[in-house]
Amino acid sequence: MTTDAIALLRRLIATPSFSREEQGTADLIAAFLESRGVPVQRKRHNVWARNKHFDPAKPTLLLNSHHDTVKPNPAYTLDPFTPIEKDGKLYGLGSNDAGAALVSLLAAFLYFYERADLRYNLIAAATAEEEISGRNGIESILPELGDIAVAIVGEPTLMQMAVAEKGLLVLDCTARGESGHAAREEGVNALYKALPDIEWFRSYRFPKVSPALGPVKMSVTVIQAGTQHNVVPAECRFTVDVRCTDAYTHEELLDIIRRHVGAEVQPRSLRLRPSSIPLEHPLVQAGLALGWNTYGSPTTSDQALMPFPSVKIGPGDSARSHSADEFVYLHEIEAGIAGYVHLLEHLLSCEL
Repeated sequence: MTTDAIALLRRLIATPSFSREEQGTADLIAAFLESRGVPVQRKRHNVWARNKHFDPAKPTLLLNSHHDTVKPNPAYTLDPFTPIEKDGKLYGLGSNDAGAALVSLLAAFLYFYERADLRYNLIAAATAEEEISGRNGIESILPELGDIAVAIVGEPTLMQMAVAEKGLLVLDCTARGESGHAAREEGVNALYKALPDIEWFRSYRFPKVSPALGPVKMSVTVIQAGTQHNVVPAECRFTVDVRCTDAYTHEELLDIIRRHVGAEVQPRSLRLRPSSIPLEHPLVQAGLALGWNTYGSPTTSDQALMPFPSVKIGPGDSARSHSADEFVYLHEIEAGIAGYVHLLEHLLSCEL
């Protein structure tokens, strides 16, 4: 299984798959499954398959990871699309995020594909547009999958269990003033009007702190103002990245923010909600029985779009994601496949 998984990962690395441009890797994944006798379904660049003895009367476990990538970090010294094995590592764009998890989940799915004694169904889904939280990724195929009892989301977590994950609000803020000549006492400088708001975003601390995810975190990440040196800017636009927790709804956060700042505040989306799963859930208990730790993840994944319990877990290290000369250790892939198989074997004796 490990040999086949690594061979597939090498082909995925060699095939560019930026978000919304995943045609080639979707073709590879579909061909990989079909060559092993597994019928696949496809919608745009999303590919999924059900286990051979799928029974609608049983609960369903979703095995999901994504095959899109970000664009290469400018600091790359290697060709991001040439898979290179060196010193026990496999280098290449998407090797760590989330190629290793994806091929490991597919290997585990194939391991159980023929089994008729499973107490739950399995669906393996390789999905698109995760890196941009696009609407043509996992969200677009959920109606096609039917009822899902629980999911394993394959992301690089060092095979530890992310039992909670922060949501995301991206806010576009606009401070408005009046244009004037910079040489005279004219106009109202929108940039100066924005400064107190920016300072508030930097220093404000929300009172409620999530036991699993900690505090809400806000960061001003983009600012734009002015057209030329001698004109007082009439408008200052800035973007705020808000990492949300289960202590507040998105709507509550927006209300608090709008009451404290003078700028106009417009969220890009309210879709990316915090997620969590009870520690008592059989999937979490199965992982604990294997000696895996739990934690709350500060980064957002497709979990945010899943209206059912899920656990984020997979080989690789999140710290390597989107980095120059991205890599995954080959032994991590082997351990990832074994870990997923052992986790699912344990669940055979549990009701989801």
